[in-house]
Amino acid sequence: MQSGLYVVGTPIGNLSDLSPRAIEILKSVDLVAAEDTRVFGKLAQHFDIKTKVVSCHEHNEREVVDSLVGKIQSGMSIAVVSDAGMPGISDPGFRLVRAARLGGVSVFMVPGPTAAISALVLSGFPTDRFTFCGFFDEKKVREDNKIRHTIIYYESPNRIMDTIKVLANVMPERQIAIVREITKIYEQTIIGYPADLVNIEPPRGEIVIVVAPAPDKKMSDEEISEIVNDIVNNSTKSAAAQLAKMAGISKKEAYKKLVNK
Repeated sequence: MQSGLYVVGTPIGNLSDLSPRAIEILKSVDLVAAEDTRVFGKLAQHFDIKTKVVSCHEHNEREVVDSLVGKIQSGMSIAVVSDAGMPGISDPGFRLVRAARLGGVSVFMVPGPTAAISALVLSGFPTDRFTFCGFFDEKKVREDNKIRHTIIYYESPNRIMDTIKVLANVMPERQIAIVREITKIYEQTIIGYPADLVNIEPPRGEIVIVVAPAPDKKMSDEEISEIVNDIVNNSTKSAAAQLAKMAGISKKEAYKKLVNK
């Protein structure tokens, strides 16, 4: 086995997504640096991987990277894995890869599933430009709203309903996709304007939020009033949906404007 650092993507849910090459690498390297040795232990047991394992997580990564790079420089091969998905993407691994590069050792990619990209594709929102902002941060969301193309966040089930309310306040005109439990039995994608999703059954499991691009132009109240006059003869519900789509606002906002007309 060639000496170097092997960055190995692991399943985000379905164990069958671990590639044959990843299994071969994890069996063949001298050492596996795992975010949680217990989590990796379950994966290792499932695939009969008996390689020695050491911890490399967010609390000790700064302390262990030099030692791990030193082992590679001495001729060892080491694989780095996170609990799920790609190391370095909101998971430990970035510092080890950077140290390996600075240490002049080879770094190899063994790709696997990534929740952020999987959710982006599942959303159906534009993929030509997107920004991954990591875990949702209410303090930064107004600044994030200056990003006009697709945005991706990670979020926990304990905070998701509060986050939807924040998005309804800050980004009411942008649709969101709540993607949960990717590749698992209860995989689900919920799409709508934030204001329309504030009262849904709280989603559980691993969650990714994808925010659609902002409308090219947000119409003025005068322009919206003109559209209201054109479509008000339809049912209020269908008129609200049509107005929301044309004006770049949520259906809830559109409904209020129609009711108050």
